[in-house]
Amino acid sequence: MSVTNAQKPWVGKSFATFVLLPFCLLMAFPFVWMLLTSLRDQNTIFNGPIIPRHFTGSAYKEAWTSIEFPLHFWNSVWITSVTVIGVLVFATLSGYAFAKLDFPFRNTLFVLLLTTLMMPSTALIIPLYLELKSLGLLDSQAGLLILYISGSAPFAMFLMRAFFQTLPDELIEAARVDGGSELTIFRRVILPLTRPGIATVVIFQFLSTWNEFLIANTVLRNTDSLPLQPVLFTLMGQYSTNWPALTAGLTLSVVPVIVVYVRMQRQFVAGMMLGAVKN
Repeated sequence: MSVTNAQKPWVGKSFATFVLLPFCLLMAFPFVWMLLTSLRDQNTIFNGPIIPRHFTGSAYKEAWTSIEFPLHFWNSVWITSVTVIGVLVFATLSGYAFAKLDFPFRNTLFVLLLTTLMMPSTALIIPLYLELKSLGLLDSQAGLLILYISGSAPFAMFLMRAFFQTLPDELIEAARVDGGSELTIFRRVILPLTRPGIATVVIFQFLSTWNEFLIANTVLRNTDSLPLQPVLFTLMGQYSTNWPALTAGLTLSVVPVIVVYVRMQRQFVAGMMLGAVKN
């Protein structure tokens, strides 16, 4: 009987692996195809074997030089980093206020902020474009950062509020009794306990900002100010496309996303599972 009970976890894990492995392979196939395409010759894209007979790295050199890859890569790093930091500042402060502080019209303001999530971003492009033009921020990275931060902060605030609500009120009351100010309590007591939530917001925001295309391509007219994704789109021609160069650029653009996720995956998983266990 004990042997049978000991075998149950092994059987369950084996069955889960058997079921999930095909889905993992299916999800990984586009990335593998992109990597292999970036290492093959142009004339073997659609008529050669999946694994090329001859590997070449010339597409990476072409992608690096033809679209000024370092310049636009830095633009993406700069824009994404500032956006993530700005969203974190607004989301953590407002999330803590809505979760743990009592002030007039708290629930009303929270609902009003959530209503902004109901509007699709594509429906707001024209009003936002005209607003930036009237403020003199059109065709500037500062205007793009304002749109990114203001558009992403409500959802991040919603996530951080949920994480702050999992913390016991007694912890905050004890810190107040010890004479700590709200800012001190927030910085020294609350923030260290919500690292899984912060990691979750960082990953979601980094992915959405790094891969954003439409707003950046609409707001910025100066090519030198564009982030990486709109510039990679220019590698697609009307009648023909240099697929090795395109996939080489896409492969290079994926590297920061993988690095950020690998560095924060433990905190991210802990944050996603935080609400699954109750004290």
